[in-house]
Amino acid sequence: MAEIIQRDGTWTFDGETLRLVPGRDKNVSLLRKTLGELAVPLRALAGIAFEQGKKSGRLRLRLRDGADPLLQATGGKLADSADPYQLTVEPDRYGVAEYLVDEVRNAHLIEQVPAASCDAYLLSGPAVPLSVSAGDGTASFDGEHIRLEWNWKTEEAKSAAGTRSLALADVAAVEWQPAAGLENGYLRFTVRNAPTKAPPKYDPNSVELWGFKKDPLMALIAAAVQARLPHPAGPGPARPAADGAPALPAGAPAPQAPAEDDHDALLRRLRELGELHRSGILTDEEFSAAKQAVLKRM
Repeated sequence: MAEIIQRDGTWTFDGETLRLVPGRDKNVSLLRKTLGELAVPLRALAGIAFEQGKKSGRLRLRLRDGADPLLQATGGKLADSADPYQLTVEPDRYGVAEYLVDEVRNAHLIEQVPAASCDAYLLSGPAVPLSVSAGDGTASFDGEHIRLEWNWKTEEAKSAAGTRSLALADVAAVEWQPAAGLENGYLRFTVRNAPTKAPPKYDPNSVELWGFKKDPLMALIAAAVQARLPHPAGPGPARPAADGAPALPAGAPAPQAPAEDDHDALLRRLRELGELHRSGILTDEEFSAAKQAVLKRM
């Protein structure tokens, strides 16, 4: 097991899953604290890197496209400070960070994780029920319905119709946009058969955001909804999965034992490991550990 503990958070890798726990330091972002612990399966990773700096370094995870509903909903617009896949590293822990990177990369190589985009979410998204107040309203989501309530700062033309309730089945898409410069941000829900071109300030299916502290939390609402919508690369509407597991696309078969557990597949894996060892990609120690792991499954 590899682990790095910092004021910014703790990352732990057990060979199959990378667990990211936000720190309690006052400088840790509200979004990361609210999101809490993340369990990132190795198969969701596209890469890991460590960048050294004079005052501090930074660990960064890169996930496969389509693996995480939070990244899908935010489209790379989260600020670095709010990104749960980054960790600030103090200079006296640079060696530990480099060791963690090596362990994750070796496991990634041994397991031959594909670089291709995912057609189903590998992370489950934020837990529900969830409620956030920011900008001109409060957005709540219980897994089946979205509720939008307005405050005294909401434009009258938008608030006149009162509280808005949207069934998840009626939502075609969700979008989160942070405030940037003089442009306000928003959380917008696209409703089937009722498209609108109204700006978020007047759109009853949008919450307008003005760039304040709680704005990023609206991204969690977007991610929780996104996790329950059909995957952009999937064959159809998502169906519920077991607690803690990502939603499964419609028509997907029930989870089966991994194909690698088949005897012939394990023999092929041993041959592949031998080739990696002979080519010098795996050290003697790495080859021995990987071989033992495969043999235990035969």
